[in-house]
Amino acid sequence: MVETESDAILENAAQQDVALLVVGDPLGATTHTDIILRAREMNIPTQVVHNASIMNAVGATGLQLYNFGQAVSIPFWTENWKPDSWLVRIEENYKLGLHTLVLLDIKVKEQSEENLLRGRKIYEPPRYMSPTVALSQIISAIETASSTNSDSSTSTLSPEGTLAITLSRVGSPTQKLVAGTLAELVSQPQETFGDPLHAMVVVGKRLHPLEVDYAGIWAVNRENWARVAKDVYEVKD
Repeated sequence: MVETESDAILENAAQQDVALLVVGDPLGATTHTDIILRAREMNIPTQVVHNASIMNAVGATGLQLYNFGQAVSIPFWTENWKPDSWLVRIEENYKLGLHTLVLLDIKVKEQSEENLLRGRKIYEPPRYMSPTVALSQIISAIETASSTNSDSSTSTLSPEGTLAITLSRVGSPTQKLVAGTLAELVSQPQETFGDPLHAMVVVGKRLHPLEVDYAGIWAVNRENWARVAKDVYEVKD
């Protein structure tokens, strides 16, 4: 709605108060920034009321916020469209010792290709990417990168040696976190991760012992979590 009907949002804003309610922080999306810029061009005063956001609520994992690098978004793959540029960003963060916040795709008010081509305003049911789907795509991208180019920097990530944490409904009474290696997490039943909305974190190479202990309480296998932290991430006791 915001992308396609922004003109309607601004149409009467010069004469009356108009509020745009969003999930997360208002300035976390370029779409909202664009609306503010257009309002300024029209001499319409604006006020931003900042909101709780996964960008800071991810601190619930126990991972320190100043140790996070670039956040990435993972879209749903289709049969003919499997973008994986986000893997490069995860790898860059990992090598720098930085954690990566991974935002999972949300499909709301989306049209099928057929309905889009035919101009029919028929929308698909809402879909929210689960950690299971995101983990499968991450592992697939790692394996593809490793098999197509043995010198690729992505070879430093591995399903068995890369730690991650999934997050569900952060900040709510039903909040749920699950930690483990990519391989451990992808093998868990989907209900393990709780209800949507979800996000996840790929843990960076520079891991502090306190982060290991704090996040370890959600590990599917605490012994293996500690082992990988020590052997792969070289965390000292």
